Amino acid sequence: MKREEYLQTVRAASERIQALKPPVSPRIAVILGSGVGSACPALEDTRELAYEDVPGFAGTTVQGHRGRLILGRLPGSGVGVAVLQGRIHFFEGHSLADVTLLVRAVAGLGVKTLVVTSAVGSLKPAIKPGHLVVLKDHINFMGHNPLRGLHTPAFGPMFPDLVDAYTPALRKLALAACRRKKVPAREGVYVAVGGPSYETPAEIRAFAKLGGDVVGMSTVPEVIAARQLGLDVLVLSWISNLAAGISKTALTHEEVLELGQKMSGRLRAVLEDVLPRIG
Repeated sequence: MKREEYLQTVRAASERIQALKPPVSPRIAVILGSGVGSACPALEDTRELAYEDVPGFAGTTVQGHRGRLILGRLPGSGVGVAVLQGRIHFFEGHSLADVTLLVRAVAGLGVKTLVVTSAVGSLKPAIKPGHLVVLKDHINFMGHNPLRGLHTPAFGPMFPDLVDAYTPALRKLALAACRRKKVPAREGVYVAVGGPSYETPAEIRAFAKLGGDVVGMSTVPEVIAARQLGLDVLVLSWISNLAAGISKTALTHEEVLELGQKMSGRLRAVLEDVLPRIG
């Protein structure tokens, strides 16, 4: 897709979402990843839209991703929030332009902060399933960048700086919220891979030596696009499993979803604590 055509598609997606007439313009967007769609924070005066009804955006095909956008406001604060229940992935055959389309579309509504959740594998035995990792940096091994070939001033600079891509002040807020809610959490570095196969033990050893703490197949494209747009970014990655070579059992997506159901309550509690403080 050519850049002008893509820009028009993003604008059409923003207009379709705006047509829902949310009670207040969203200032925060939240992406809910694998298995934690029920972690959606409590919202008032909600409006809903299926991804299939957003121009240019594909429906989800991965189990555990509902494929629905919810607009509303936080109770008692009046802060507008857009919740993206599920995402599409690079490994499903989508381009990274498609993967990041909704981030660009909601930014056009006035969103200033992107909060991303994702299921990840742990590269270190001390970071256990059920823990949260507040991302402080990433290593992109996906082999692609969502900004490639799509530069237009409407999206921001061609060469955005990714120092502090994960906003330090938001990381502090999130870690404090985790302490209040008694959710084990620490900061860490995300290694992004293309998937969909899980990593080999040799890859996991290499990623750990390079400074990675967790590994996953999403998140980084959305973060890069958000930073180009000038958004603040907070990422909460929950540990679904110990990675290959650390875990003594084979990895399955079903196990990720099962733990995701248990993690949804924890994650929702953290989001409901931290979102009003961001707003």
